[in-house]
Amino acid sequence: MIRISMAAAFAVVALAIMPARAAGFDATQRDEIGAIVKEYLLQHPEVIRDAMVELDRKQQAAEADARKESVSKYSDTLLNSSRQVVLGNPKGDVTLVEFFDYNCGYCKRAHADMQKLIDEDSNLRVVLKEFPVLGPGSEEAARVAVIVNQIAPEKYKAFHDELLMSRGEVNGARALAVAADVGLDPAAIKAKLSEPEIAATINESYSLAQALGINGTPSYVVQNDVVIGAVGYDALKSKIKSIRACGSANC
Repeated sequence: MIRISMAAAFAVVALAIMPARAAGFDATQRDEIGAIVKEYLLQHPEVIRDAMVELDRKQQAAEADARKESVSKYSDTLLNSSRQVVLGNPKGDVTLVEFFDYNCGYCKRAHADMQKLIDEDSNLRVVLKEFPVLGPGSEEAARVAVIVNQIAPEKYKAFHDELLMSRGEVNGARALAVAADVGLDPAAIKAKLSEPEIAATINESYSLAQALGINGTPSYVVQNDVVIGAVGYDALKSKIKSIRACGSANC
């Protein structure tokens, strides 16, 4: 009877899937090894759990590394696109990018966090990316928002705040009503809805999100770190503080 340690057992499992010649075991030996491994796993099923946890950790680390590479690759469009909205200090030393949807409940709850960060940090630059992923109404509202930023950027924040915090479904009609509330002409906005640049602005956000592995809102980019979900004020503030303490985009 062949006897092997646990470490050896897992090593030979990998070998067992290779051709017999490469593995160096005959059919009887492979059967015995398989029985030993099966018995061990039945007696210690936590080994499988631990292996899956480690696999998940490695996959998440690999995804994070891939996102960092994408942030570097697309940094100019991500941070300096002429189509984006910039709030806070346009010349701030740290940039926080948010991908959001006007119908996103988590975005609505996270809005206070974003406003608090801007109010408290005079050196924070905030970039907003329209990312309408929650249906046609969201896309209609995003198109109106893009036009508001084009024709009256000084009114965008008031428009954005009111529309994002609206109750019920947000759509094009609601967005036009909010535009009127902040002193803009809804008819002038409607006349621009079909212009190619409007769709191009939203498509730019879609392309960036795909490249960064972002598929939900809110999602953030802080320097080279992609943050998925409404992580809250403390987490975002901590990341901003860490970047300043590091003094480097690559720390």
